Amino acid sequence: MCGNDVLLRSFFAAAPPQTSIAVQLTKKRKQANAKLTPNKAYTLKEASSLVREVNTARFDASVDVHIRLGIDPRKADQAVRGVVTLPHGTGKTKRVLVLCGPDKEEEAKAAGADHVGLQEFVEKIEKGWLDVDVIIATPSVMPKIAKLGKILGPRNLMPNPKSGTVTDAVAEAVREVKGGKIAFKADKQGIIHASVGRVSFAPQKIYENAHELIQTVIRLKPSTAKGTYLRSVSLASTMSPGIPIDTKSLQN
Repeated sequence: MCGNDVLLRSFFAAAPPQTSIAVQLTKKRKQANAKLTPNKAYTLKEASSLVREVNTARFDASVDVHIRLGIDPRKADQAVRGVVTLPHGTGKTKRVLVLCGPDKEEEAKAAGADHVGLQEFVEKIEKGWLDVDVIIATPSVMPKIAKLGKILGPRNLMPNPKSGTVTDAVAEAVREVKGGKIAFKADKQGIIHASVGRVSFAPQKIYENAHELIQTVIRLKPSTAKGTYLRSVSLASTMSPGIPIDTKSLQN
């Protein structure tokens, strides 16, 4: 979700009920809800077409997939996290910071990294700067940035070998991120939230991106997870109603 999406979501959430903004949003939401059949679970293709129709935002909103898993997030062997390259990207240009030594700086810059360096950015992050979407680091600098874990960890920005963001192949990593590679993980409630495009995308592109993400999550099912793995899946644009997906249709 981009910064503008977050700011607008916060603005509407904080608006007093009596304001015209709140009334207008309520009318739009009612109209959007009316386009959804109560208690119906849609196929992913149906939802990919419908998400634009129920969108209430006046900007090119993010389209997100929300997956509630039947796991116990407290158990390390049931942690679900991974990376996936979306066929059509997210529709948002990712701002990439590469933390590395001087020997890798030119390589990172040539690949399209927005910010490259080490000590300067460590100090900026410690002071509150986080104007990036992805941070890539070389293995050699990890001991020097370990202290940033408390800042970057909660924001899912800490470089991690499992997500491919700790690597000596910085050029390849930067190109993958710019090309649509995203990292995801289940939160403390066992839910994965990930952006798979914008409402301006053609329905087929939204479908293909969402399908790639969901199938990747299915392949990552922990062997120790019991019962139903995909508890619920929904597709939604920013500030618009979620469209429930028929989970059985996703596993065929």
